[in-house]
Amino acid sequence: MSNQPEHPTLLIPGPIEFDDEVLQSMSHYSQSHVGAPFVAIFGETLTLLRQLMQTSDPASQPFVISGSGTLGWDFVAANLAEKGDEVLVLHTGYFADSFADCFETYGVRATQLKAPVGDRPQLPEVEKALTEKKYKLITVTHVDTSTGVLSEIKALSELVHRVSPETLVIVDGVCSVGSEDIQFDNWGIDAVLTASQKAIGCPAGLCIMMYSGRAIESFKNRKTPPASYFASIKNWLPIMQNYEAKKPSYFATPSPQLIHALHTTLTQVLARPLSERFAIHRDASQRIKSAINSYGLKQLATKPENQANGMTAIYLPEGVKIPDILPNLLKKGVIFAGGLHKEVATKYIRFGHMGVSVMDSSRKDVEKALEALKDGLGEAGYKVPS
Repeated sequence: MSNQPEHPTLLIPGPIEFDDEVLQSMSHYSQSHVGAPFVAIFGETLTLLRQLMQTSDPASQPFVISGSGTLGWDFVAANLAEKGDEVLVLHTGYFADSFADCFETYGVRATQLKAPVGDRPQLPEVEKALTEKKYKLITVTHVDTSTGVLSEIKALSELVHRVSPETLVIVDGVCSVGSEDIQFDNWGIDAVLTASQKAIGCPAGLCIMMYSGRAIESFKNRKTPPASYFASIKNWLPIMQNYEAKKPSYFATPSPQLIHALHTTLTQVLARPLSERFAIHRDASQRIKSAINSYGLKQLATKPENQANGMTAIYLPEGVKIPDILPNLLKKGVIFAGGLHKEVATKYIRFGHMGVSVMDSSRKDVEKALEALKDGLGEAGYKVPS
């Protein structure tokens, strides 16, 4: 039973509902960010992130820095690419556009390989693009929050290493880390960037990244200085290495309370096998998508292999508008998100089902949401099939 004040259940694709113990960690008393007790917690947190990302390579390096997941784009653009470099951005929704914009801000030439709404670029298309031009980086959004499209990372990375082995593989995992399998070492990934407030289950405010040894070496071999001061690996790498070695270090002040919360949620996540966690998310997702189908509704991601396990983007039926449904769901104690993809934003809603809302079945968050959606659609004039 939660000790939190009564509130509508937040089921958007992040921020998500948080466990009581995680929120209690946020109220930790004030600590010195270079004192031994906090340094020990931060160091343990970085080690736990290695387990979450499934890397045992000592050359890889976790980073946890105050900021949103968006800061991860700046880190990649400012450190792994240089002005005039070519990068290939695989487009499955809104966030590929934003990542490309970030690259352009740093003078990096971003080419987008786009798929129709609800789909992802196919491997033969990617292979063709990689053979036509040399790219410093390739980026892929593992789960695009705007569409609920899941990208296949393992096969993509294998393709890149075969066709263009010098190209670094960059994964935007903001909406996937914690709900989708990511095998950093086995899949040959060079960077994963994510944020604290989604499936990881920690309040917003932390940019979380893992860089491979190959990515770090690429940074060290760049011809020009990083194009950012705060987002410079040069400034942050020794800090993270020192924290993980339990040595105090300083470049910019971290948030002790957020780090404590992250430590708590990672400890919870890793208390059971990751394969079990991913299976629970997958099972919940299938139940939700089956219910959506039974309601006569369609998803943006129509192909099962393209459907994320931590969220579902749902087209509204003809004649039902977002203002007809979201306020009604709120009255029923459930919060969904509206559409985000600019081409179809007014035509769909988004249901986030990740973290504690699916891992703690006693909460009944999923059941409550599906019942509210079914009733809300009926009250909006849509006849749900019986």
